Amino acid sequence: MNFPANLKYTKDHEWVRVEGNTAYVGITDFAQGELGDIVYVEIETKGEDLNKEEVFGTVEAVKTVSDLFMPLSGKVLDVNPKITTNPESVNKDPYGDGWMIKIEMKNAAEANELMSADAYKALVGH
Repeated sequence: MNFPANLKYTKDHEWVRVEGNTAYVGITDFAQGELGDIVYVEIETKGEDLNKEEVFGTVEAVKTVSDLFMPLSGKVLDVNPKITTNPESVNKDPYGDGWMIKIEMKNAAEANELMSADAYKALVGH
């Protein structure tokens, strides 16, 4: 199981990579493993301003459908086009090609409230 130290994590199993005032968001390796084979990702919030912990989309796997939660308040700038045509990229490369959204952060200080890789590992029992 992979827990990159340069990322921040949420209790809802999203990861965040902060780059200046923008951030990339996806689901963790742990989450994609728990979901199983991902068959569809629906994100229709591009251009919207959302608050931390609001739903920004859903991910559908063979077993279940799960909501995706905003880890930070901000505007959804972009949705990864790869996950629309190849949702399995979330399973294969959750921290790379399988990223989900790019956001413009409303309050960068919120990133400091997210978990480190070690704290997230403890949360999921690794």
